[in-house]
Amino acid sequence: MRDEQLPDRRRLPRHLRPQREVSNEFAYAIRPVEPADAGDVREIYNYYVRNTVVTFDEKTWTIAKWREKILYLRGRGLPFLVAHTPGGQVLGFALVEPMSAKAAYRFSVESSVYLGAAATGKGLGRALMLDLLAACEAAGIRQVVAIITDRGADASIALHERLGFVEIGRMGRVGYKFGRAIGVVHLQKTLKPPRRSLFGRR
Repeated sequence: MRDEQLPDRRRLPRHLRPQREVSNEFAYAIRPVEPADAGDVREIYNYYVRNTVVTFDEKTWTIAKWREKILYLRGRGLPFLVAHTPGGQVLGFALVEPMSAKAAYRFSVESSVYLGAAATGKGLGRALMLDLLAACEAAGIRQVVAIITDRGADASIALHERLGFVEIGRMGRVGYKFGRAIGVVHLQKTLKPPRRSLFGRR
């Protein structure tokens, strides 16, 4: 047998070789939503519809409905952000929408943030909210209100308070889902937008 046909005895068996370090880093990027994200956004949101009282929606949303919402908020110049993996999978999203159709509310919005199950507990909710608030200021928004259920949302309330939201009131038993009455907590944060904005002069 020629030398080149002999096995390389200098090579350690697989179980004795040094193991490559596996990175456990949670990698993501945050960007404005695109209509193509509607499917991933739908999957994340519909989980909360079916399984939690975080949202008072009782019927799941379609991709078409999310695309319509994405285009509506884009047309209003309102931020809607998604966090995604390096491979493009959407991990979570955050958005703001008008508090009311009445013109006097044009500088005030209601915020929402939702994370996929695999993305919770990793700081992503905070990162999304920080970017969302910065985008709101750039857009000229002055007041952001979060309306959070008073059941099973302690972590969300704590996150908002750490970001400077202040509790301004509670409403008891105003919602009814899964056979039980649910209240809501209202939190508010005042922003300082630039003098010129998408909404015009302050």
